[in-house]
Amino acid sequence: MIAAEVVEQIRFKYEAFAPYLNEQTRRVWAAIEARSLGHGGVSALSKATGLSRNTITSGQRTLEATEGTIVTGSIRKPGGGRKRVEEHDETLIKSLDDLVEPTTRGDPTSALRWTCKSVNKLAQELQRQGHQVSAKTVYTLLKSMDYSLQSNRKTREGKDHPDRDAQFEHIATTVEQFQQLHRPVISIDTKKKELVGNFHHPGQEWEPKGEPVEVNVHDFADKTLGKAIPYGIYDLALNQGWVSVGIDHDTAEFAVESIRHWWLDMGQLLYPRSKHLLITADCGGSNGYRNRLWKLKLQEFADEMGLTVHLCHFPPGTSKWNKIEHRLFCHITQNWRGRPLTSLQVIINLIGTTTTEQGLEVHAQLDEKRYKTGIKVTDEEFNAIAIRRKRFHGDWSYQITPRKVA
Repeated sequence: MIAAEVVEQIRFKYEAFAPYLNEQTRRVWAAIEARSLGHGGVSALSKATGLSRNTITSGQRTLEATEGTIVTGSIRKPGGGRKRVEEHDETLIKSLDDLVEPTTRGDPTSALRWTCKSVNKLAQELQRQGHQVSAKTVYTLLKSMDYSLQSNRKTREGKDHPDRDAQFEHIATTVEQFQQLHRPVISIDTKKKELVGNFHHPGQEWEPKGEPVEVNVHDFADKTLGKAIPYGIYDLALNQGWVSVGIDHDTAEFAVESIRHWWLDMGQLLYPRSKHLLITADCGGSNGYRNRLWKLKLQEFADEMGLTVHLCHFPPGTSKWNKIEHRLFCHITQNWRGRPLTSLQVIINLIGTTTTEQGLEVHAQLDEKRYKTGIKVTDEEFNAIAIRRKRFHGDWSYQITPRKVA
């Protein structure tokens, strides 16, 4: 592997030399530099100069064919050569991203994303849609979009469910349908509980040299301050977040109460005409698909607001695909890195001041209500819920409609 210092030297040399190179001499110069570096030279030159590997290897072939001879003749005019396929097919990139996104593995907002679909299958589907594209071109486009193809060994997250990919596609389709109708779509989840007090918090923050913020040596919970339980609601279309910070227990009642606060203070103002709400959620926890209290409290919420609540749960072991994780929670974590969360008000302020270059806005509110644990839902109460399950995996996808009040 070529050292980073060598790559940087090549980059400096290329930037100084590039104005004097034409298309032909650029290829040959890169080929000569790559040959001098030996194994790994082509990759190093590509990284340092931005030239494609095909360009450099083409220069190597030219170098081998003309070695020992004097090359004369003209070169291509500026702008010559075959155009990139995405230049004359403006919808290609979007079509490819639409195919990959529903089953994208990894954080779609990070520098590294990877897909479990092969380039051959993607090329076949794009060709079916009318795009003239090869598997090799799909590979090149995915690389330019910061994707890479990883082995299954690196992407297993517990036990895979056989219907996982189908549920992902169902969620993607349902979300798109709701957004086309301008209906609210929210992603929900509970963020990690945080100790309130002068405790160590991961990350670094700028401070005067030699004057770090002093925190407690041990992370023993302060009984008077307790813990903070942030429950988040993220609007996928408007890039807006709501976080209720609880102080008691993460129960289904707390989860639905957080959604109620969001709807009363934000949701109904943004979607005044909508009678439908789509929620995407993990499969477990306070909003899990097996939680009977969760469904009962959603029924009470639907009755109160006159809303039909649609639920789409992610399959087991796929919680990181939930949009709230990488569009809201990660930015909150970044905003309070290296800062001790000394009080609930500090937590509220740090959450509320979280922003991104993409325009994320977050509202935070303290919920001081106490929530009972161990509440049992009787069969009579459960059977009275106006729930309609979807044909495909009705345990993961269902809707709860308002009951008529006598």
